[in-house]
Amino acid sequence: MEFRLDDRGVVRVAGPDSGHFLQNLVTNDVDGLEIGAVQFAALLTPQGKILFDFLIHRLGADEFLLDVAADKAAELAKRLAMYRLRAKIEISDVSEVFAVTVGGEAGAPDPRAPLGGRRIAPRDEAPAADARARAAYEARRVALGVPEGGKDFVYGDAFPHDVNMDLLNGVDFRKGCYVGQEVVSRMKHRADIRKRIVRVGALDGALAPGAGIVDGDLPVGTVGTVAGDEALALVRLDRAETAEQAGRLLVAGGLHLRRLD
Repeated sequence: MEFRLDDRGVVRVAGPDSGHFLQNLVTNDVDGLEIGAVQFAALLTPQGKILFDFLIHRLGADEFLLDVAADKAAELAKRLAMYRLRAKIEISDVSEVFAVTVGGEAGAPDPRAPLGGRRIAPRDEAPAADARARAAYEARRVALGVPEGGKDFVYGDAFPHDVNMDLLNGVDFRKGCYVGQEVVSRMKHRADIRKRIVRVGALDGALAPGAGIVDGDLPVGTVGTVAGDEALALVRLDRAETAEQAGRLLVAGGLHLRRLD
C-alpha cells in the first residue's frame, strides 16, 4: 500500500551544474546515480558531523529532488545556497508542491534497506497519509535497523559511522572530496567505532523515545524510534560491551534492555 509521509519535505536542485554541485558536497557518488533512481546521502559539517540526511531522487541529467525531514527542508535549501557561488543551478524548497510517498511498487527501491518503493509525487496527486500503514512502516524500519535524523540521532552531533550510514549505502569511500570527507575517511580506517545505532528491546515494559540508557550511573546511549517492543538506540559500544561482559543489564527509563543485534 502506497501512502504519504507527512513528515518529509522536498528540496529541488536543478540546472546545468546541479550534478557537479551535489557531487562536491554530499557523502555519496551522485555522478553514479541513474535517472529514476534514489540514493541515500548526507551533508556534513567540515568536522564530519551530519547536518542533514536525505534521499536523492534523480529526475534527469540536471534535476534532483532531495527527500528530507520536513522541518529541515527550508534550512537545507538555505545551506545549499551558501555553497552555490557561481554554479548554474536553482535551489528551492518545494515541499508545498511535492510529497514523499512509500509502499507498494511505486517509485524506486529504498537504497538503505528493503523498505519498499519510494517516490516524490505532486502533492495534489499523492495518496493520503495512513496511520496504520505508517505504523507498519516504522516497525519495519526499526526491524531493519534504519535510523532517521531527528528521531534516532541529533543533527550536528553524530558522524555517519555512528548512525550506520556506511552500512546503509549512504557513503561512497571511493569518490573524491566533499565536505567532511577527510574525517569520514579516517573513521573508516579506525580499528574500532565508538558509537553505533543498534536494535534493543525492553524486558519489563514499553520503551520511551528519548530515554537515556545507563550502566549504573554511566551514560551509555539514548533510545530513538520505538515500534512495539523494539527500538533503535544510539549507544557507546565500548560501554555496552563492558556491561555485557560483567553480566549487567543496561537500563533505559527504569527498564532493563536486551540487545537484538
